[in-house]
Amino acid sequence: MYANYIVYLTILGIFTVSLTAGERFKEAPEFFNSPECLTLQNDDDIAYSDKAVHVAMTLDAAYLRGSMAVILSVLQHSSCPQNVVFHFITSKQTHRLQNYIVASFPYLKFRVYPHDVAAISGLISTSIRSALDSPLNYARNYLADILPTCLSRVVYLDSDLILVDDISKLFTTHIPDDVVLAAPEYCNANFTTYFTPTFWSNPSLSITLSLNRRRPPCYFNTGVMVIELRKWRQGDYTRKIIEWMELQKRIRIYDLGSLPPFLLVFAGNIAPVDHRWNQHGLGGDNFRGLCRDLHPGPVSLLHWSGKGKPWVRLDSGRPCPLDALWAPYDLLEPLFDLIES
Repeated sequence: MYANYIVYLTILGIFTVSLTAGERFKEAPEFFNSPECLTLQNDDDIAYSDKAVHVAMTLDAAYLRGSMAVILSVLQHSSCPQNVVFHFITSKQTHRLQNYIVASFPYLKFRVYPHDVAAISGLISTSIRSALDSPLNYARNYLADILPTCLSRVVYLDSDLILVDDISKLFTTHIPDDVVLAAPEYCNANFTTYFTPTFWSNPSLSITLSLNRRRPPCYFNTGVMVIELRKWRQGDYTRKIIEWMELQKRIRIYDLGSLPPFLLVFAGNIAPVDHRWNQHGLGGDNFRGLCRDLHPGPVSLLHWSGKGKPWVRLDSGRPCPLDALWAPYDLLEPLFDLIES
């Protein structure tokens, strides 16, 4: 019975929280600011302070194990971990997942925002992979509406990645006054594959990617973005994304979940970020999820975008070589292993 509820347990002096029968998460160590950090005293002030580093993520049961690893990696490599604030968007049905966060990170500064995913569901079109159709996968479209208006900037992170560098470096990315978001761009990617022949054969649609662009549009991955929330609100960019989603319901112009509307609205108009901040594609493609190597160059963030997730491959006994880099951040602790010890 307890598998359907959040249950707190203390066994052998180790405090953990159960997710399903036989599975719990360990409490993570606490990390402290370096002497050079600005000390922010009041938790409520920090939660909305421009002096803090704000990180937005979604939180759901399917990816909770990955989310825990993200949080741990961010804190472990931050020079000022006590100045990092997490903003978790959940569905109204799963908002109690915050209890897992409290149990594993009792010192963490965070806020939870239950979001009505029913309103999003009606706009979602089926994509090439069912996981991409989750309503929470589209919450990034609504961040400026969900998060407090006093927040001016946030780093959005997917739940299938880890950082191995200080997130403040990413958070302080320079974004020009007339630009809304920053992300690594990949101009060698075949941009045409992100839209259907129907889109490209319609000049009134395809010309969109040529109008009002600072540069020729390039692919960027929406799993790692630095977003200027006030500029987003001023430009009414949520509405612009929704308009493309509404068109997609009438005419199928893309197949890849929540990404294409972002490309249609922002590609060519973003502030580029060094590729080290999104070594993406480690989960392989969207069909087979085969192993992949890192892109050439330095690494600050590893991202298992694609079908293959490191925790699934590790559990199956068929991990890819790079999955070993994710494993040290895995807080899952099997219940029965703990009892037997």
